[in-house]
Amino acid sequence: MKPRKTSLLAAMLTILLFSVSSRAQDCQPSGKFTDKEGEAGTIAAGETYAGSAPLTVTFSANPPSGHDPATNYEWHFFNQNNPREAYLIRYDEDTEYIFTEAGTTRVVLYEILNGDTTRYNAINVSISESSLQMPNAFSPNGDGINDVYRAKPGYKSIVSFKAVIFNRWGQKLYEWDDPAGGWDGKYKGRDVAQGTYFVNVTAKGADGREFRIRRDVNLLRGYTQAAH
Repeated sequence: MKPRKTSLLAAMLTILLFSVSSRAQDCQPSGKFTDKEGEAGTIAAGETYAGSAPLTVTFSANPPSGHDPATNYEWHFFNQNNPREAYLIRYDEDTEYIFTEAGTTRVVLYEILNGDTTRYNAINVSISESSLQMPNAFSPNGDGINDVYRAKPGYKSIVSFKAVIFNRWGQKLYEWDDPAGGWDGKYKGRDVAQGTYFVNVTAKGADGREFRIRRDVNLLRGYTQAAH
């Protein structure tokens, strides 16, 4: 009978070890973000997201329920210029990172339990080169079309931004610090006259590119889309 008890004990121990080992490889790493249009998204392990800086991503290991509390997690961040050596390691189950530089970053989760390490597929984040253009006219007439003077749609990876509106006498009328913002054609709550104004923009992209834009801004109150 003793050999049977020993054999049964060994079998139970094998099943237990297999159960612990399998649970150590069941994470579902992901990254959650909100893009500049306000749309939420999720990047799974093995996937790539191409976006614009600044981009905040919350990385989560997403271990299965009942996972061993002794499990350790490491998030390794690899730059495209040095794919073998991580430039940053975070020792958390969940971690947040703000991407501010152009290029592709590989983010890899390592799960460590009882001396065994599981490496998951990378979550890839690709930040585009910067781009910024300002229009030369807008029509704040309340028709819901082009009522606000702002950066042209399609700007990318702008990490710092400042725009100032002046009138022809050099008086500052308005300023804003987000390319998604803009000027509604008012000064101290009142509509300014139709005519030519001036914008001065200083900005910097995630790729280090600097933008210095100075141009005329034609304010056209009588313009409508139907009349053009």
